[in-house]
Amino acid sequence: MLPTLWGRIQSRIVFTLVIGGLVTLFVTPLLPLGVGFGSKYRITFTVLVTVTVIGILWELLYHFLMQWRWEKDWPTLFGLLTFLNEGLLVWALLLAGVVPGIEGLTGLQSLSYWILFILVWVAVWVFANGPMRVFSIHWRFRGGRFV
Repeated sequence: MLPTLWGRIQSRIVFTLVIGGLVTLFVTPLLPLGVGFGSKYRITFTVLVTVTVIGILWELLYHFLMQWRWEKDWPTLFGLLTFLNEGLLVWALLLAGVVPGIEGLTGLQSLSYWILFILVWVAVWVFANGPMRVFSIHWRFRGGRFV
């Protein structure tokens, strides 16, 4: 069974906040942000929440575009490559200063953003396409829904 829109939204929220949260928790101290330890976590978790919220909006657009596909789903590789458009949009929002709690980015913070974003994205994608399908077979048959 293919994931439903509601299932994809639920999966995105859970995977990004849980798997992405764990990656963020461990990677943040290693990032070259140039700010204090507490500020590093505030910045990185604000970015993680921003990626989650913007990702929900992307799911609506993806659902609309998938209606013209025969299978009504993306190939798995497309799911991995969507990090480009999603990452660039969040980065543009950060540069524009419209993300609450984060001031304008410096070059060092931009590097940190891309390191964090790519690590979180790959971890979430690998988990959703690997272990999640093994540990919870029923997740797939419920259209990706948790609730």
